[in-house]
Amino acid sequence: MNWTRATRAGLAALLGVGLVLPGPAEPVAAGAFVEAYPVTAAAMRAAGPPYADWAAQGRRFLLFDPRGDGRAVEVRGDLTTADRIVVLVPGVGSTLRDFDRGLGGVARRAPAVQADELYRALRAADPNARVAVLAWLGYDPPDGVLTAAGSTDARHGAVALGGLLGALVAHRPAATVTLVGHSYGALVVGLAAADAPAQVTDVVTLGGIGTGADRATALGADRRVWAAEAADDWVRRVPAVRLPGLGHGRRPAAPGFGAHILPVTGVHGHDGYLVPGGATLAALVSVALTGSTGTRPATVGGDHQPGGSGAARTAGPGVAR
Repeated sequence: MNWTRATRAGLAALLGVGLVLPGPAEPVAAGAFVEAYPVTAAAMRAAGPPYADWAAQGRRFLLFDPRGDGRAVEVRGDLTTADRIVVLVPGVGSTLRDFDRGLGGVARRAPAVQADELYRALRAADPNARVAVLAWLGYDPPDGVLTAAGSTDARHGAVALGGLLGALVAHRPAATVTLVGHSYGALVVGLAAADAPAQVTDVVTLGGIGTGADRATALGADRRVWAAEAADDWVRRVPAVRLPGLGHGRRPAAPGFGAHILPVTGVHGHDGYLVPGGATLAALVSVALTGSTGTRPATVGGDHQPGGSGAARTAGPGVAR
């Protein structure tokens, strides 16, 4: 076959973001940065509805892979100028087909909707802030609660997330990054944080099942770790098990883990943390913009009762970035 130089370059770009690799999909890092936008848009147009509609709407993706359960990394905001970047990692059952509509058709569970809500809240809090939010479905989460007892999917996800962080740091070395993991996504961000660059200043878990560690300091001695856990979140009933191949240790919102506890006033259930009007979304906005919730400590580390409405500790002098 006689290929032009442009054709060969296009194929190389597709290979670079894992769109035309033969065989089963492997964890793919979004390493092409914003140069991937036209490539992913072309792939979405080729995939047909609803993905072609996303491309027609001008939505921007670092990664799009419709194979299997699918993977996608969508960007809200201008990543080329952002100095505050938030990466949202979803949990069990998340698939590409539910990326927009939400698991079970519940919009608040949709990674795209959550990223939208957070981005709007960040812009409302500080219209002059240069922020970007990534809805990161860059791994294959477990399909159900039973399979979520293992950490294999999270470890693959952490490798892929590490690739993304490397690309962000390479292109925006002065930016700070906040990792946010919901449910099983907390395990992904926890495992990734252990080897993350210094630009990852904050790790936030929302209804987190575990982080692969028993203490917050294991995620980075100079890294702030935050946790939110609603009083009626079913994750509170999950036992803290640590056996070979089973369990993820102490929950990040549990006493003794040492995370700064985010307020949960107005938050209900396992999927309500980023719903507008809840205290957790407002606190997350403050953490992403300032490294602090701006409130005095009421409950921290081993002294708190998870699920309460106590405020988190403010970062000390010289800590917020």
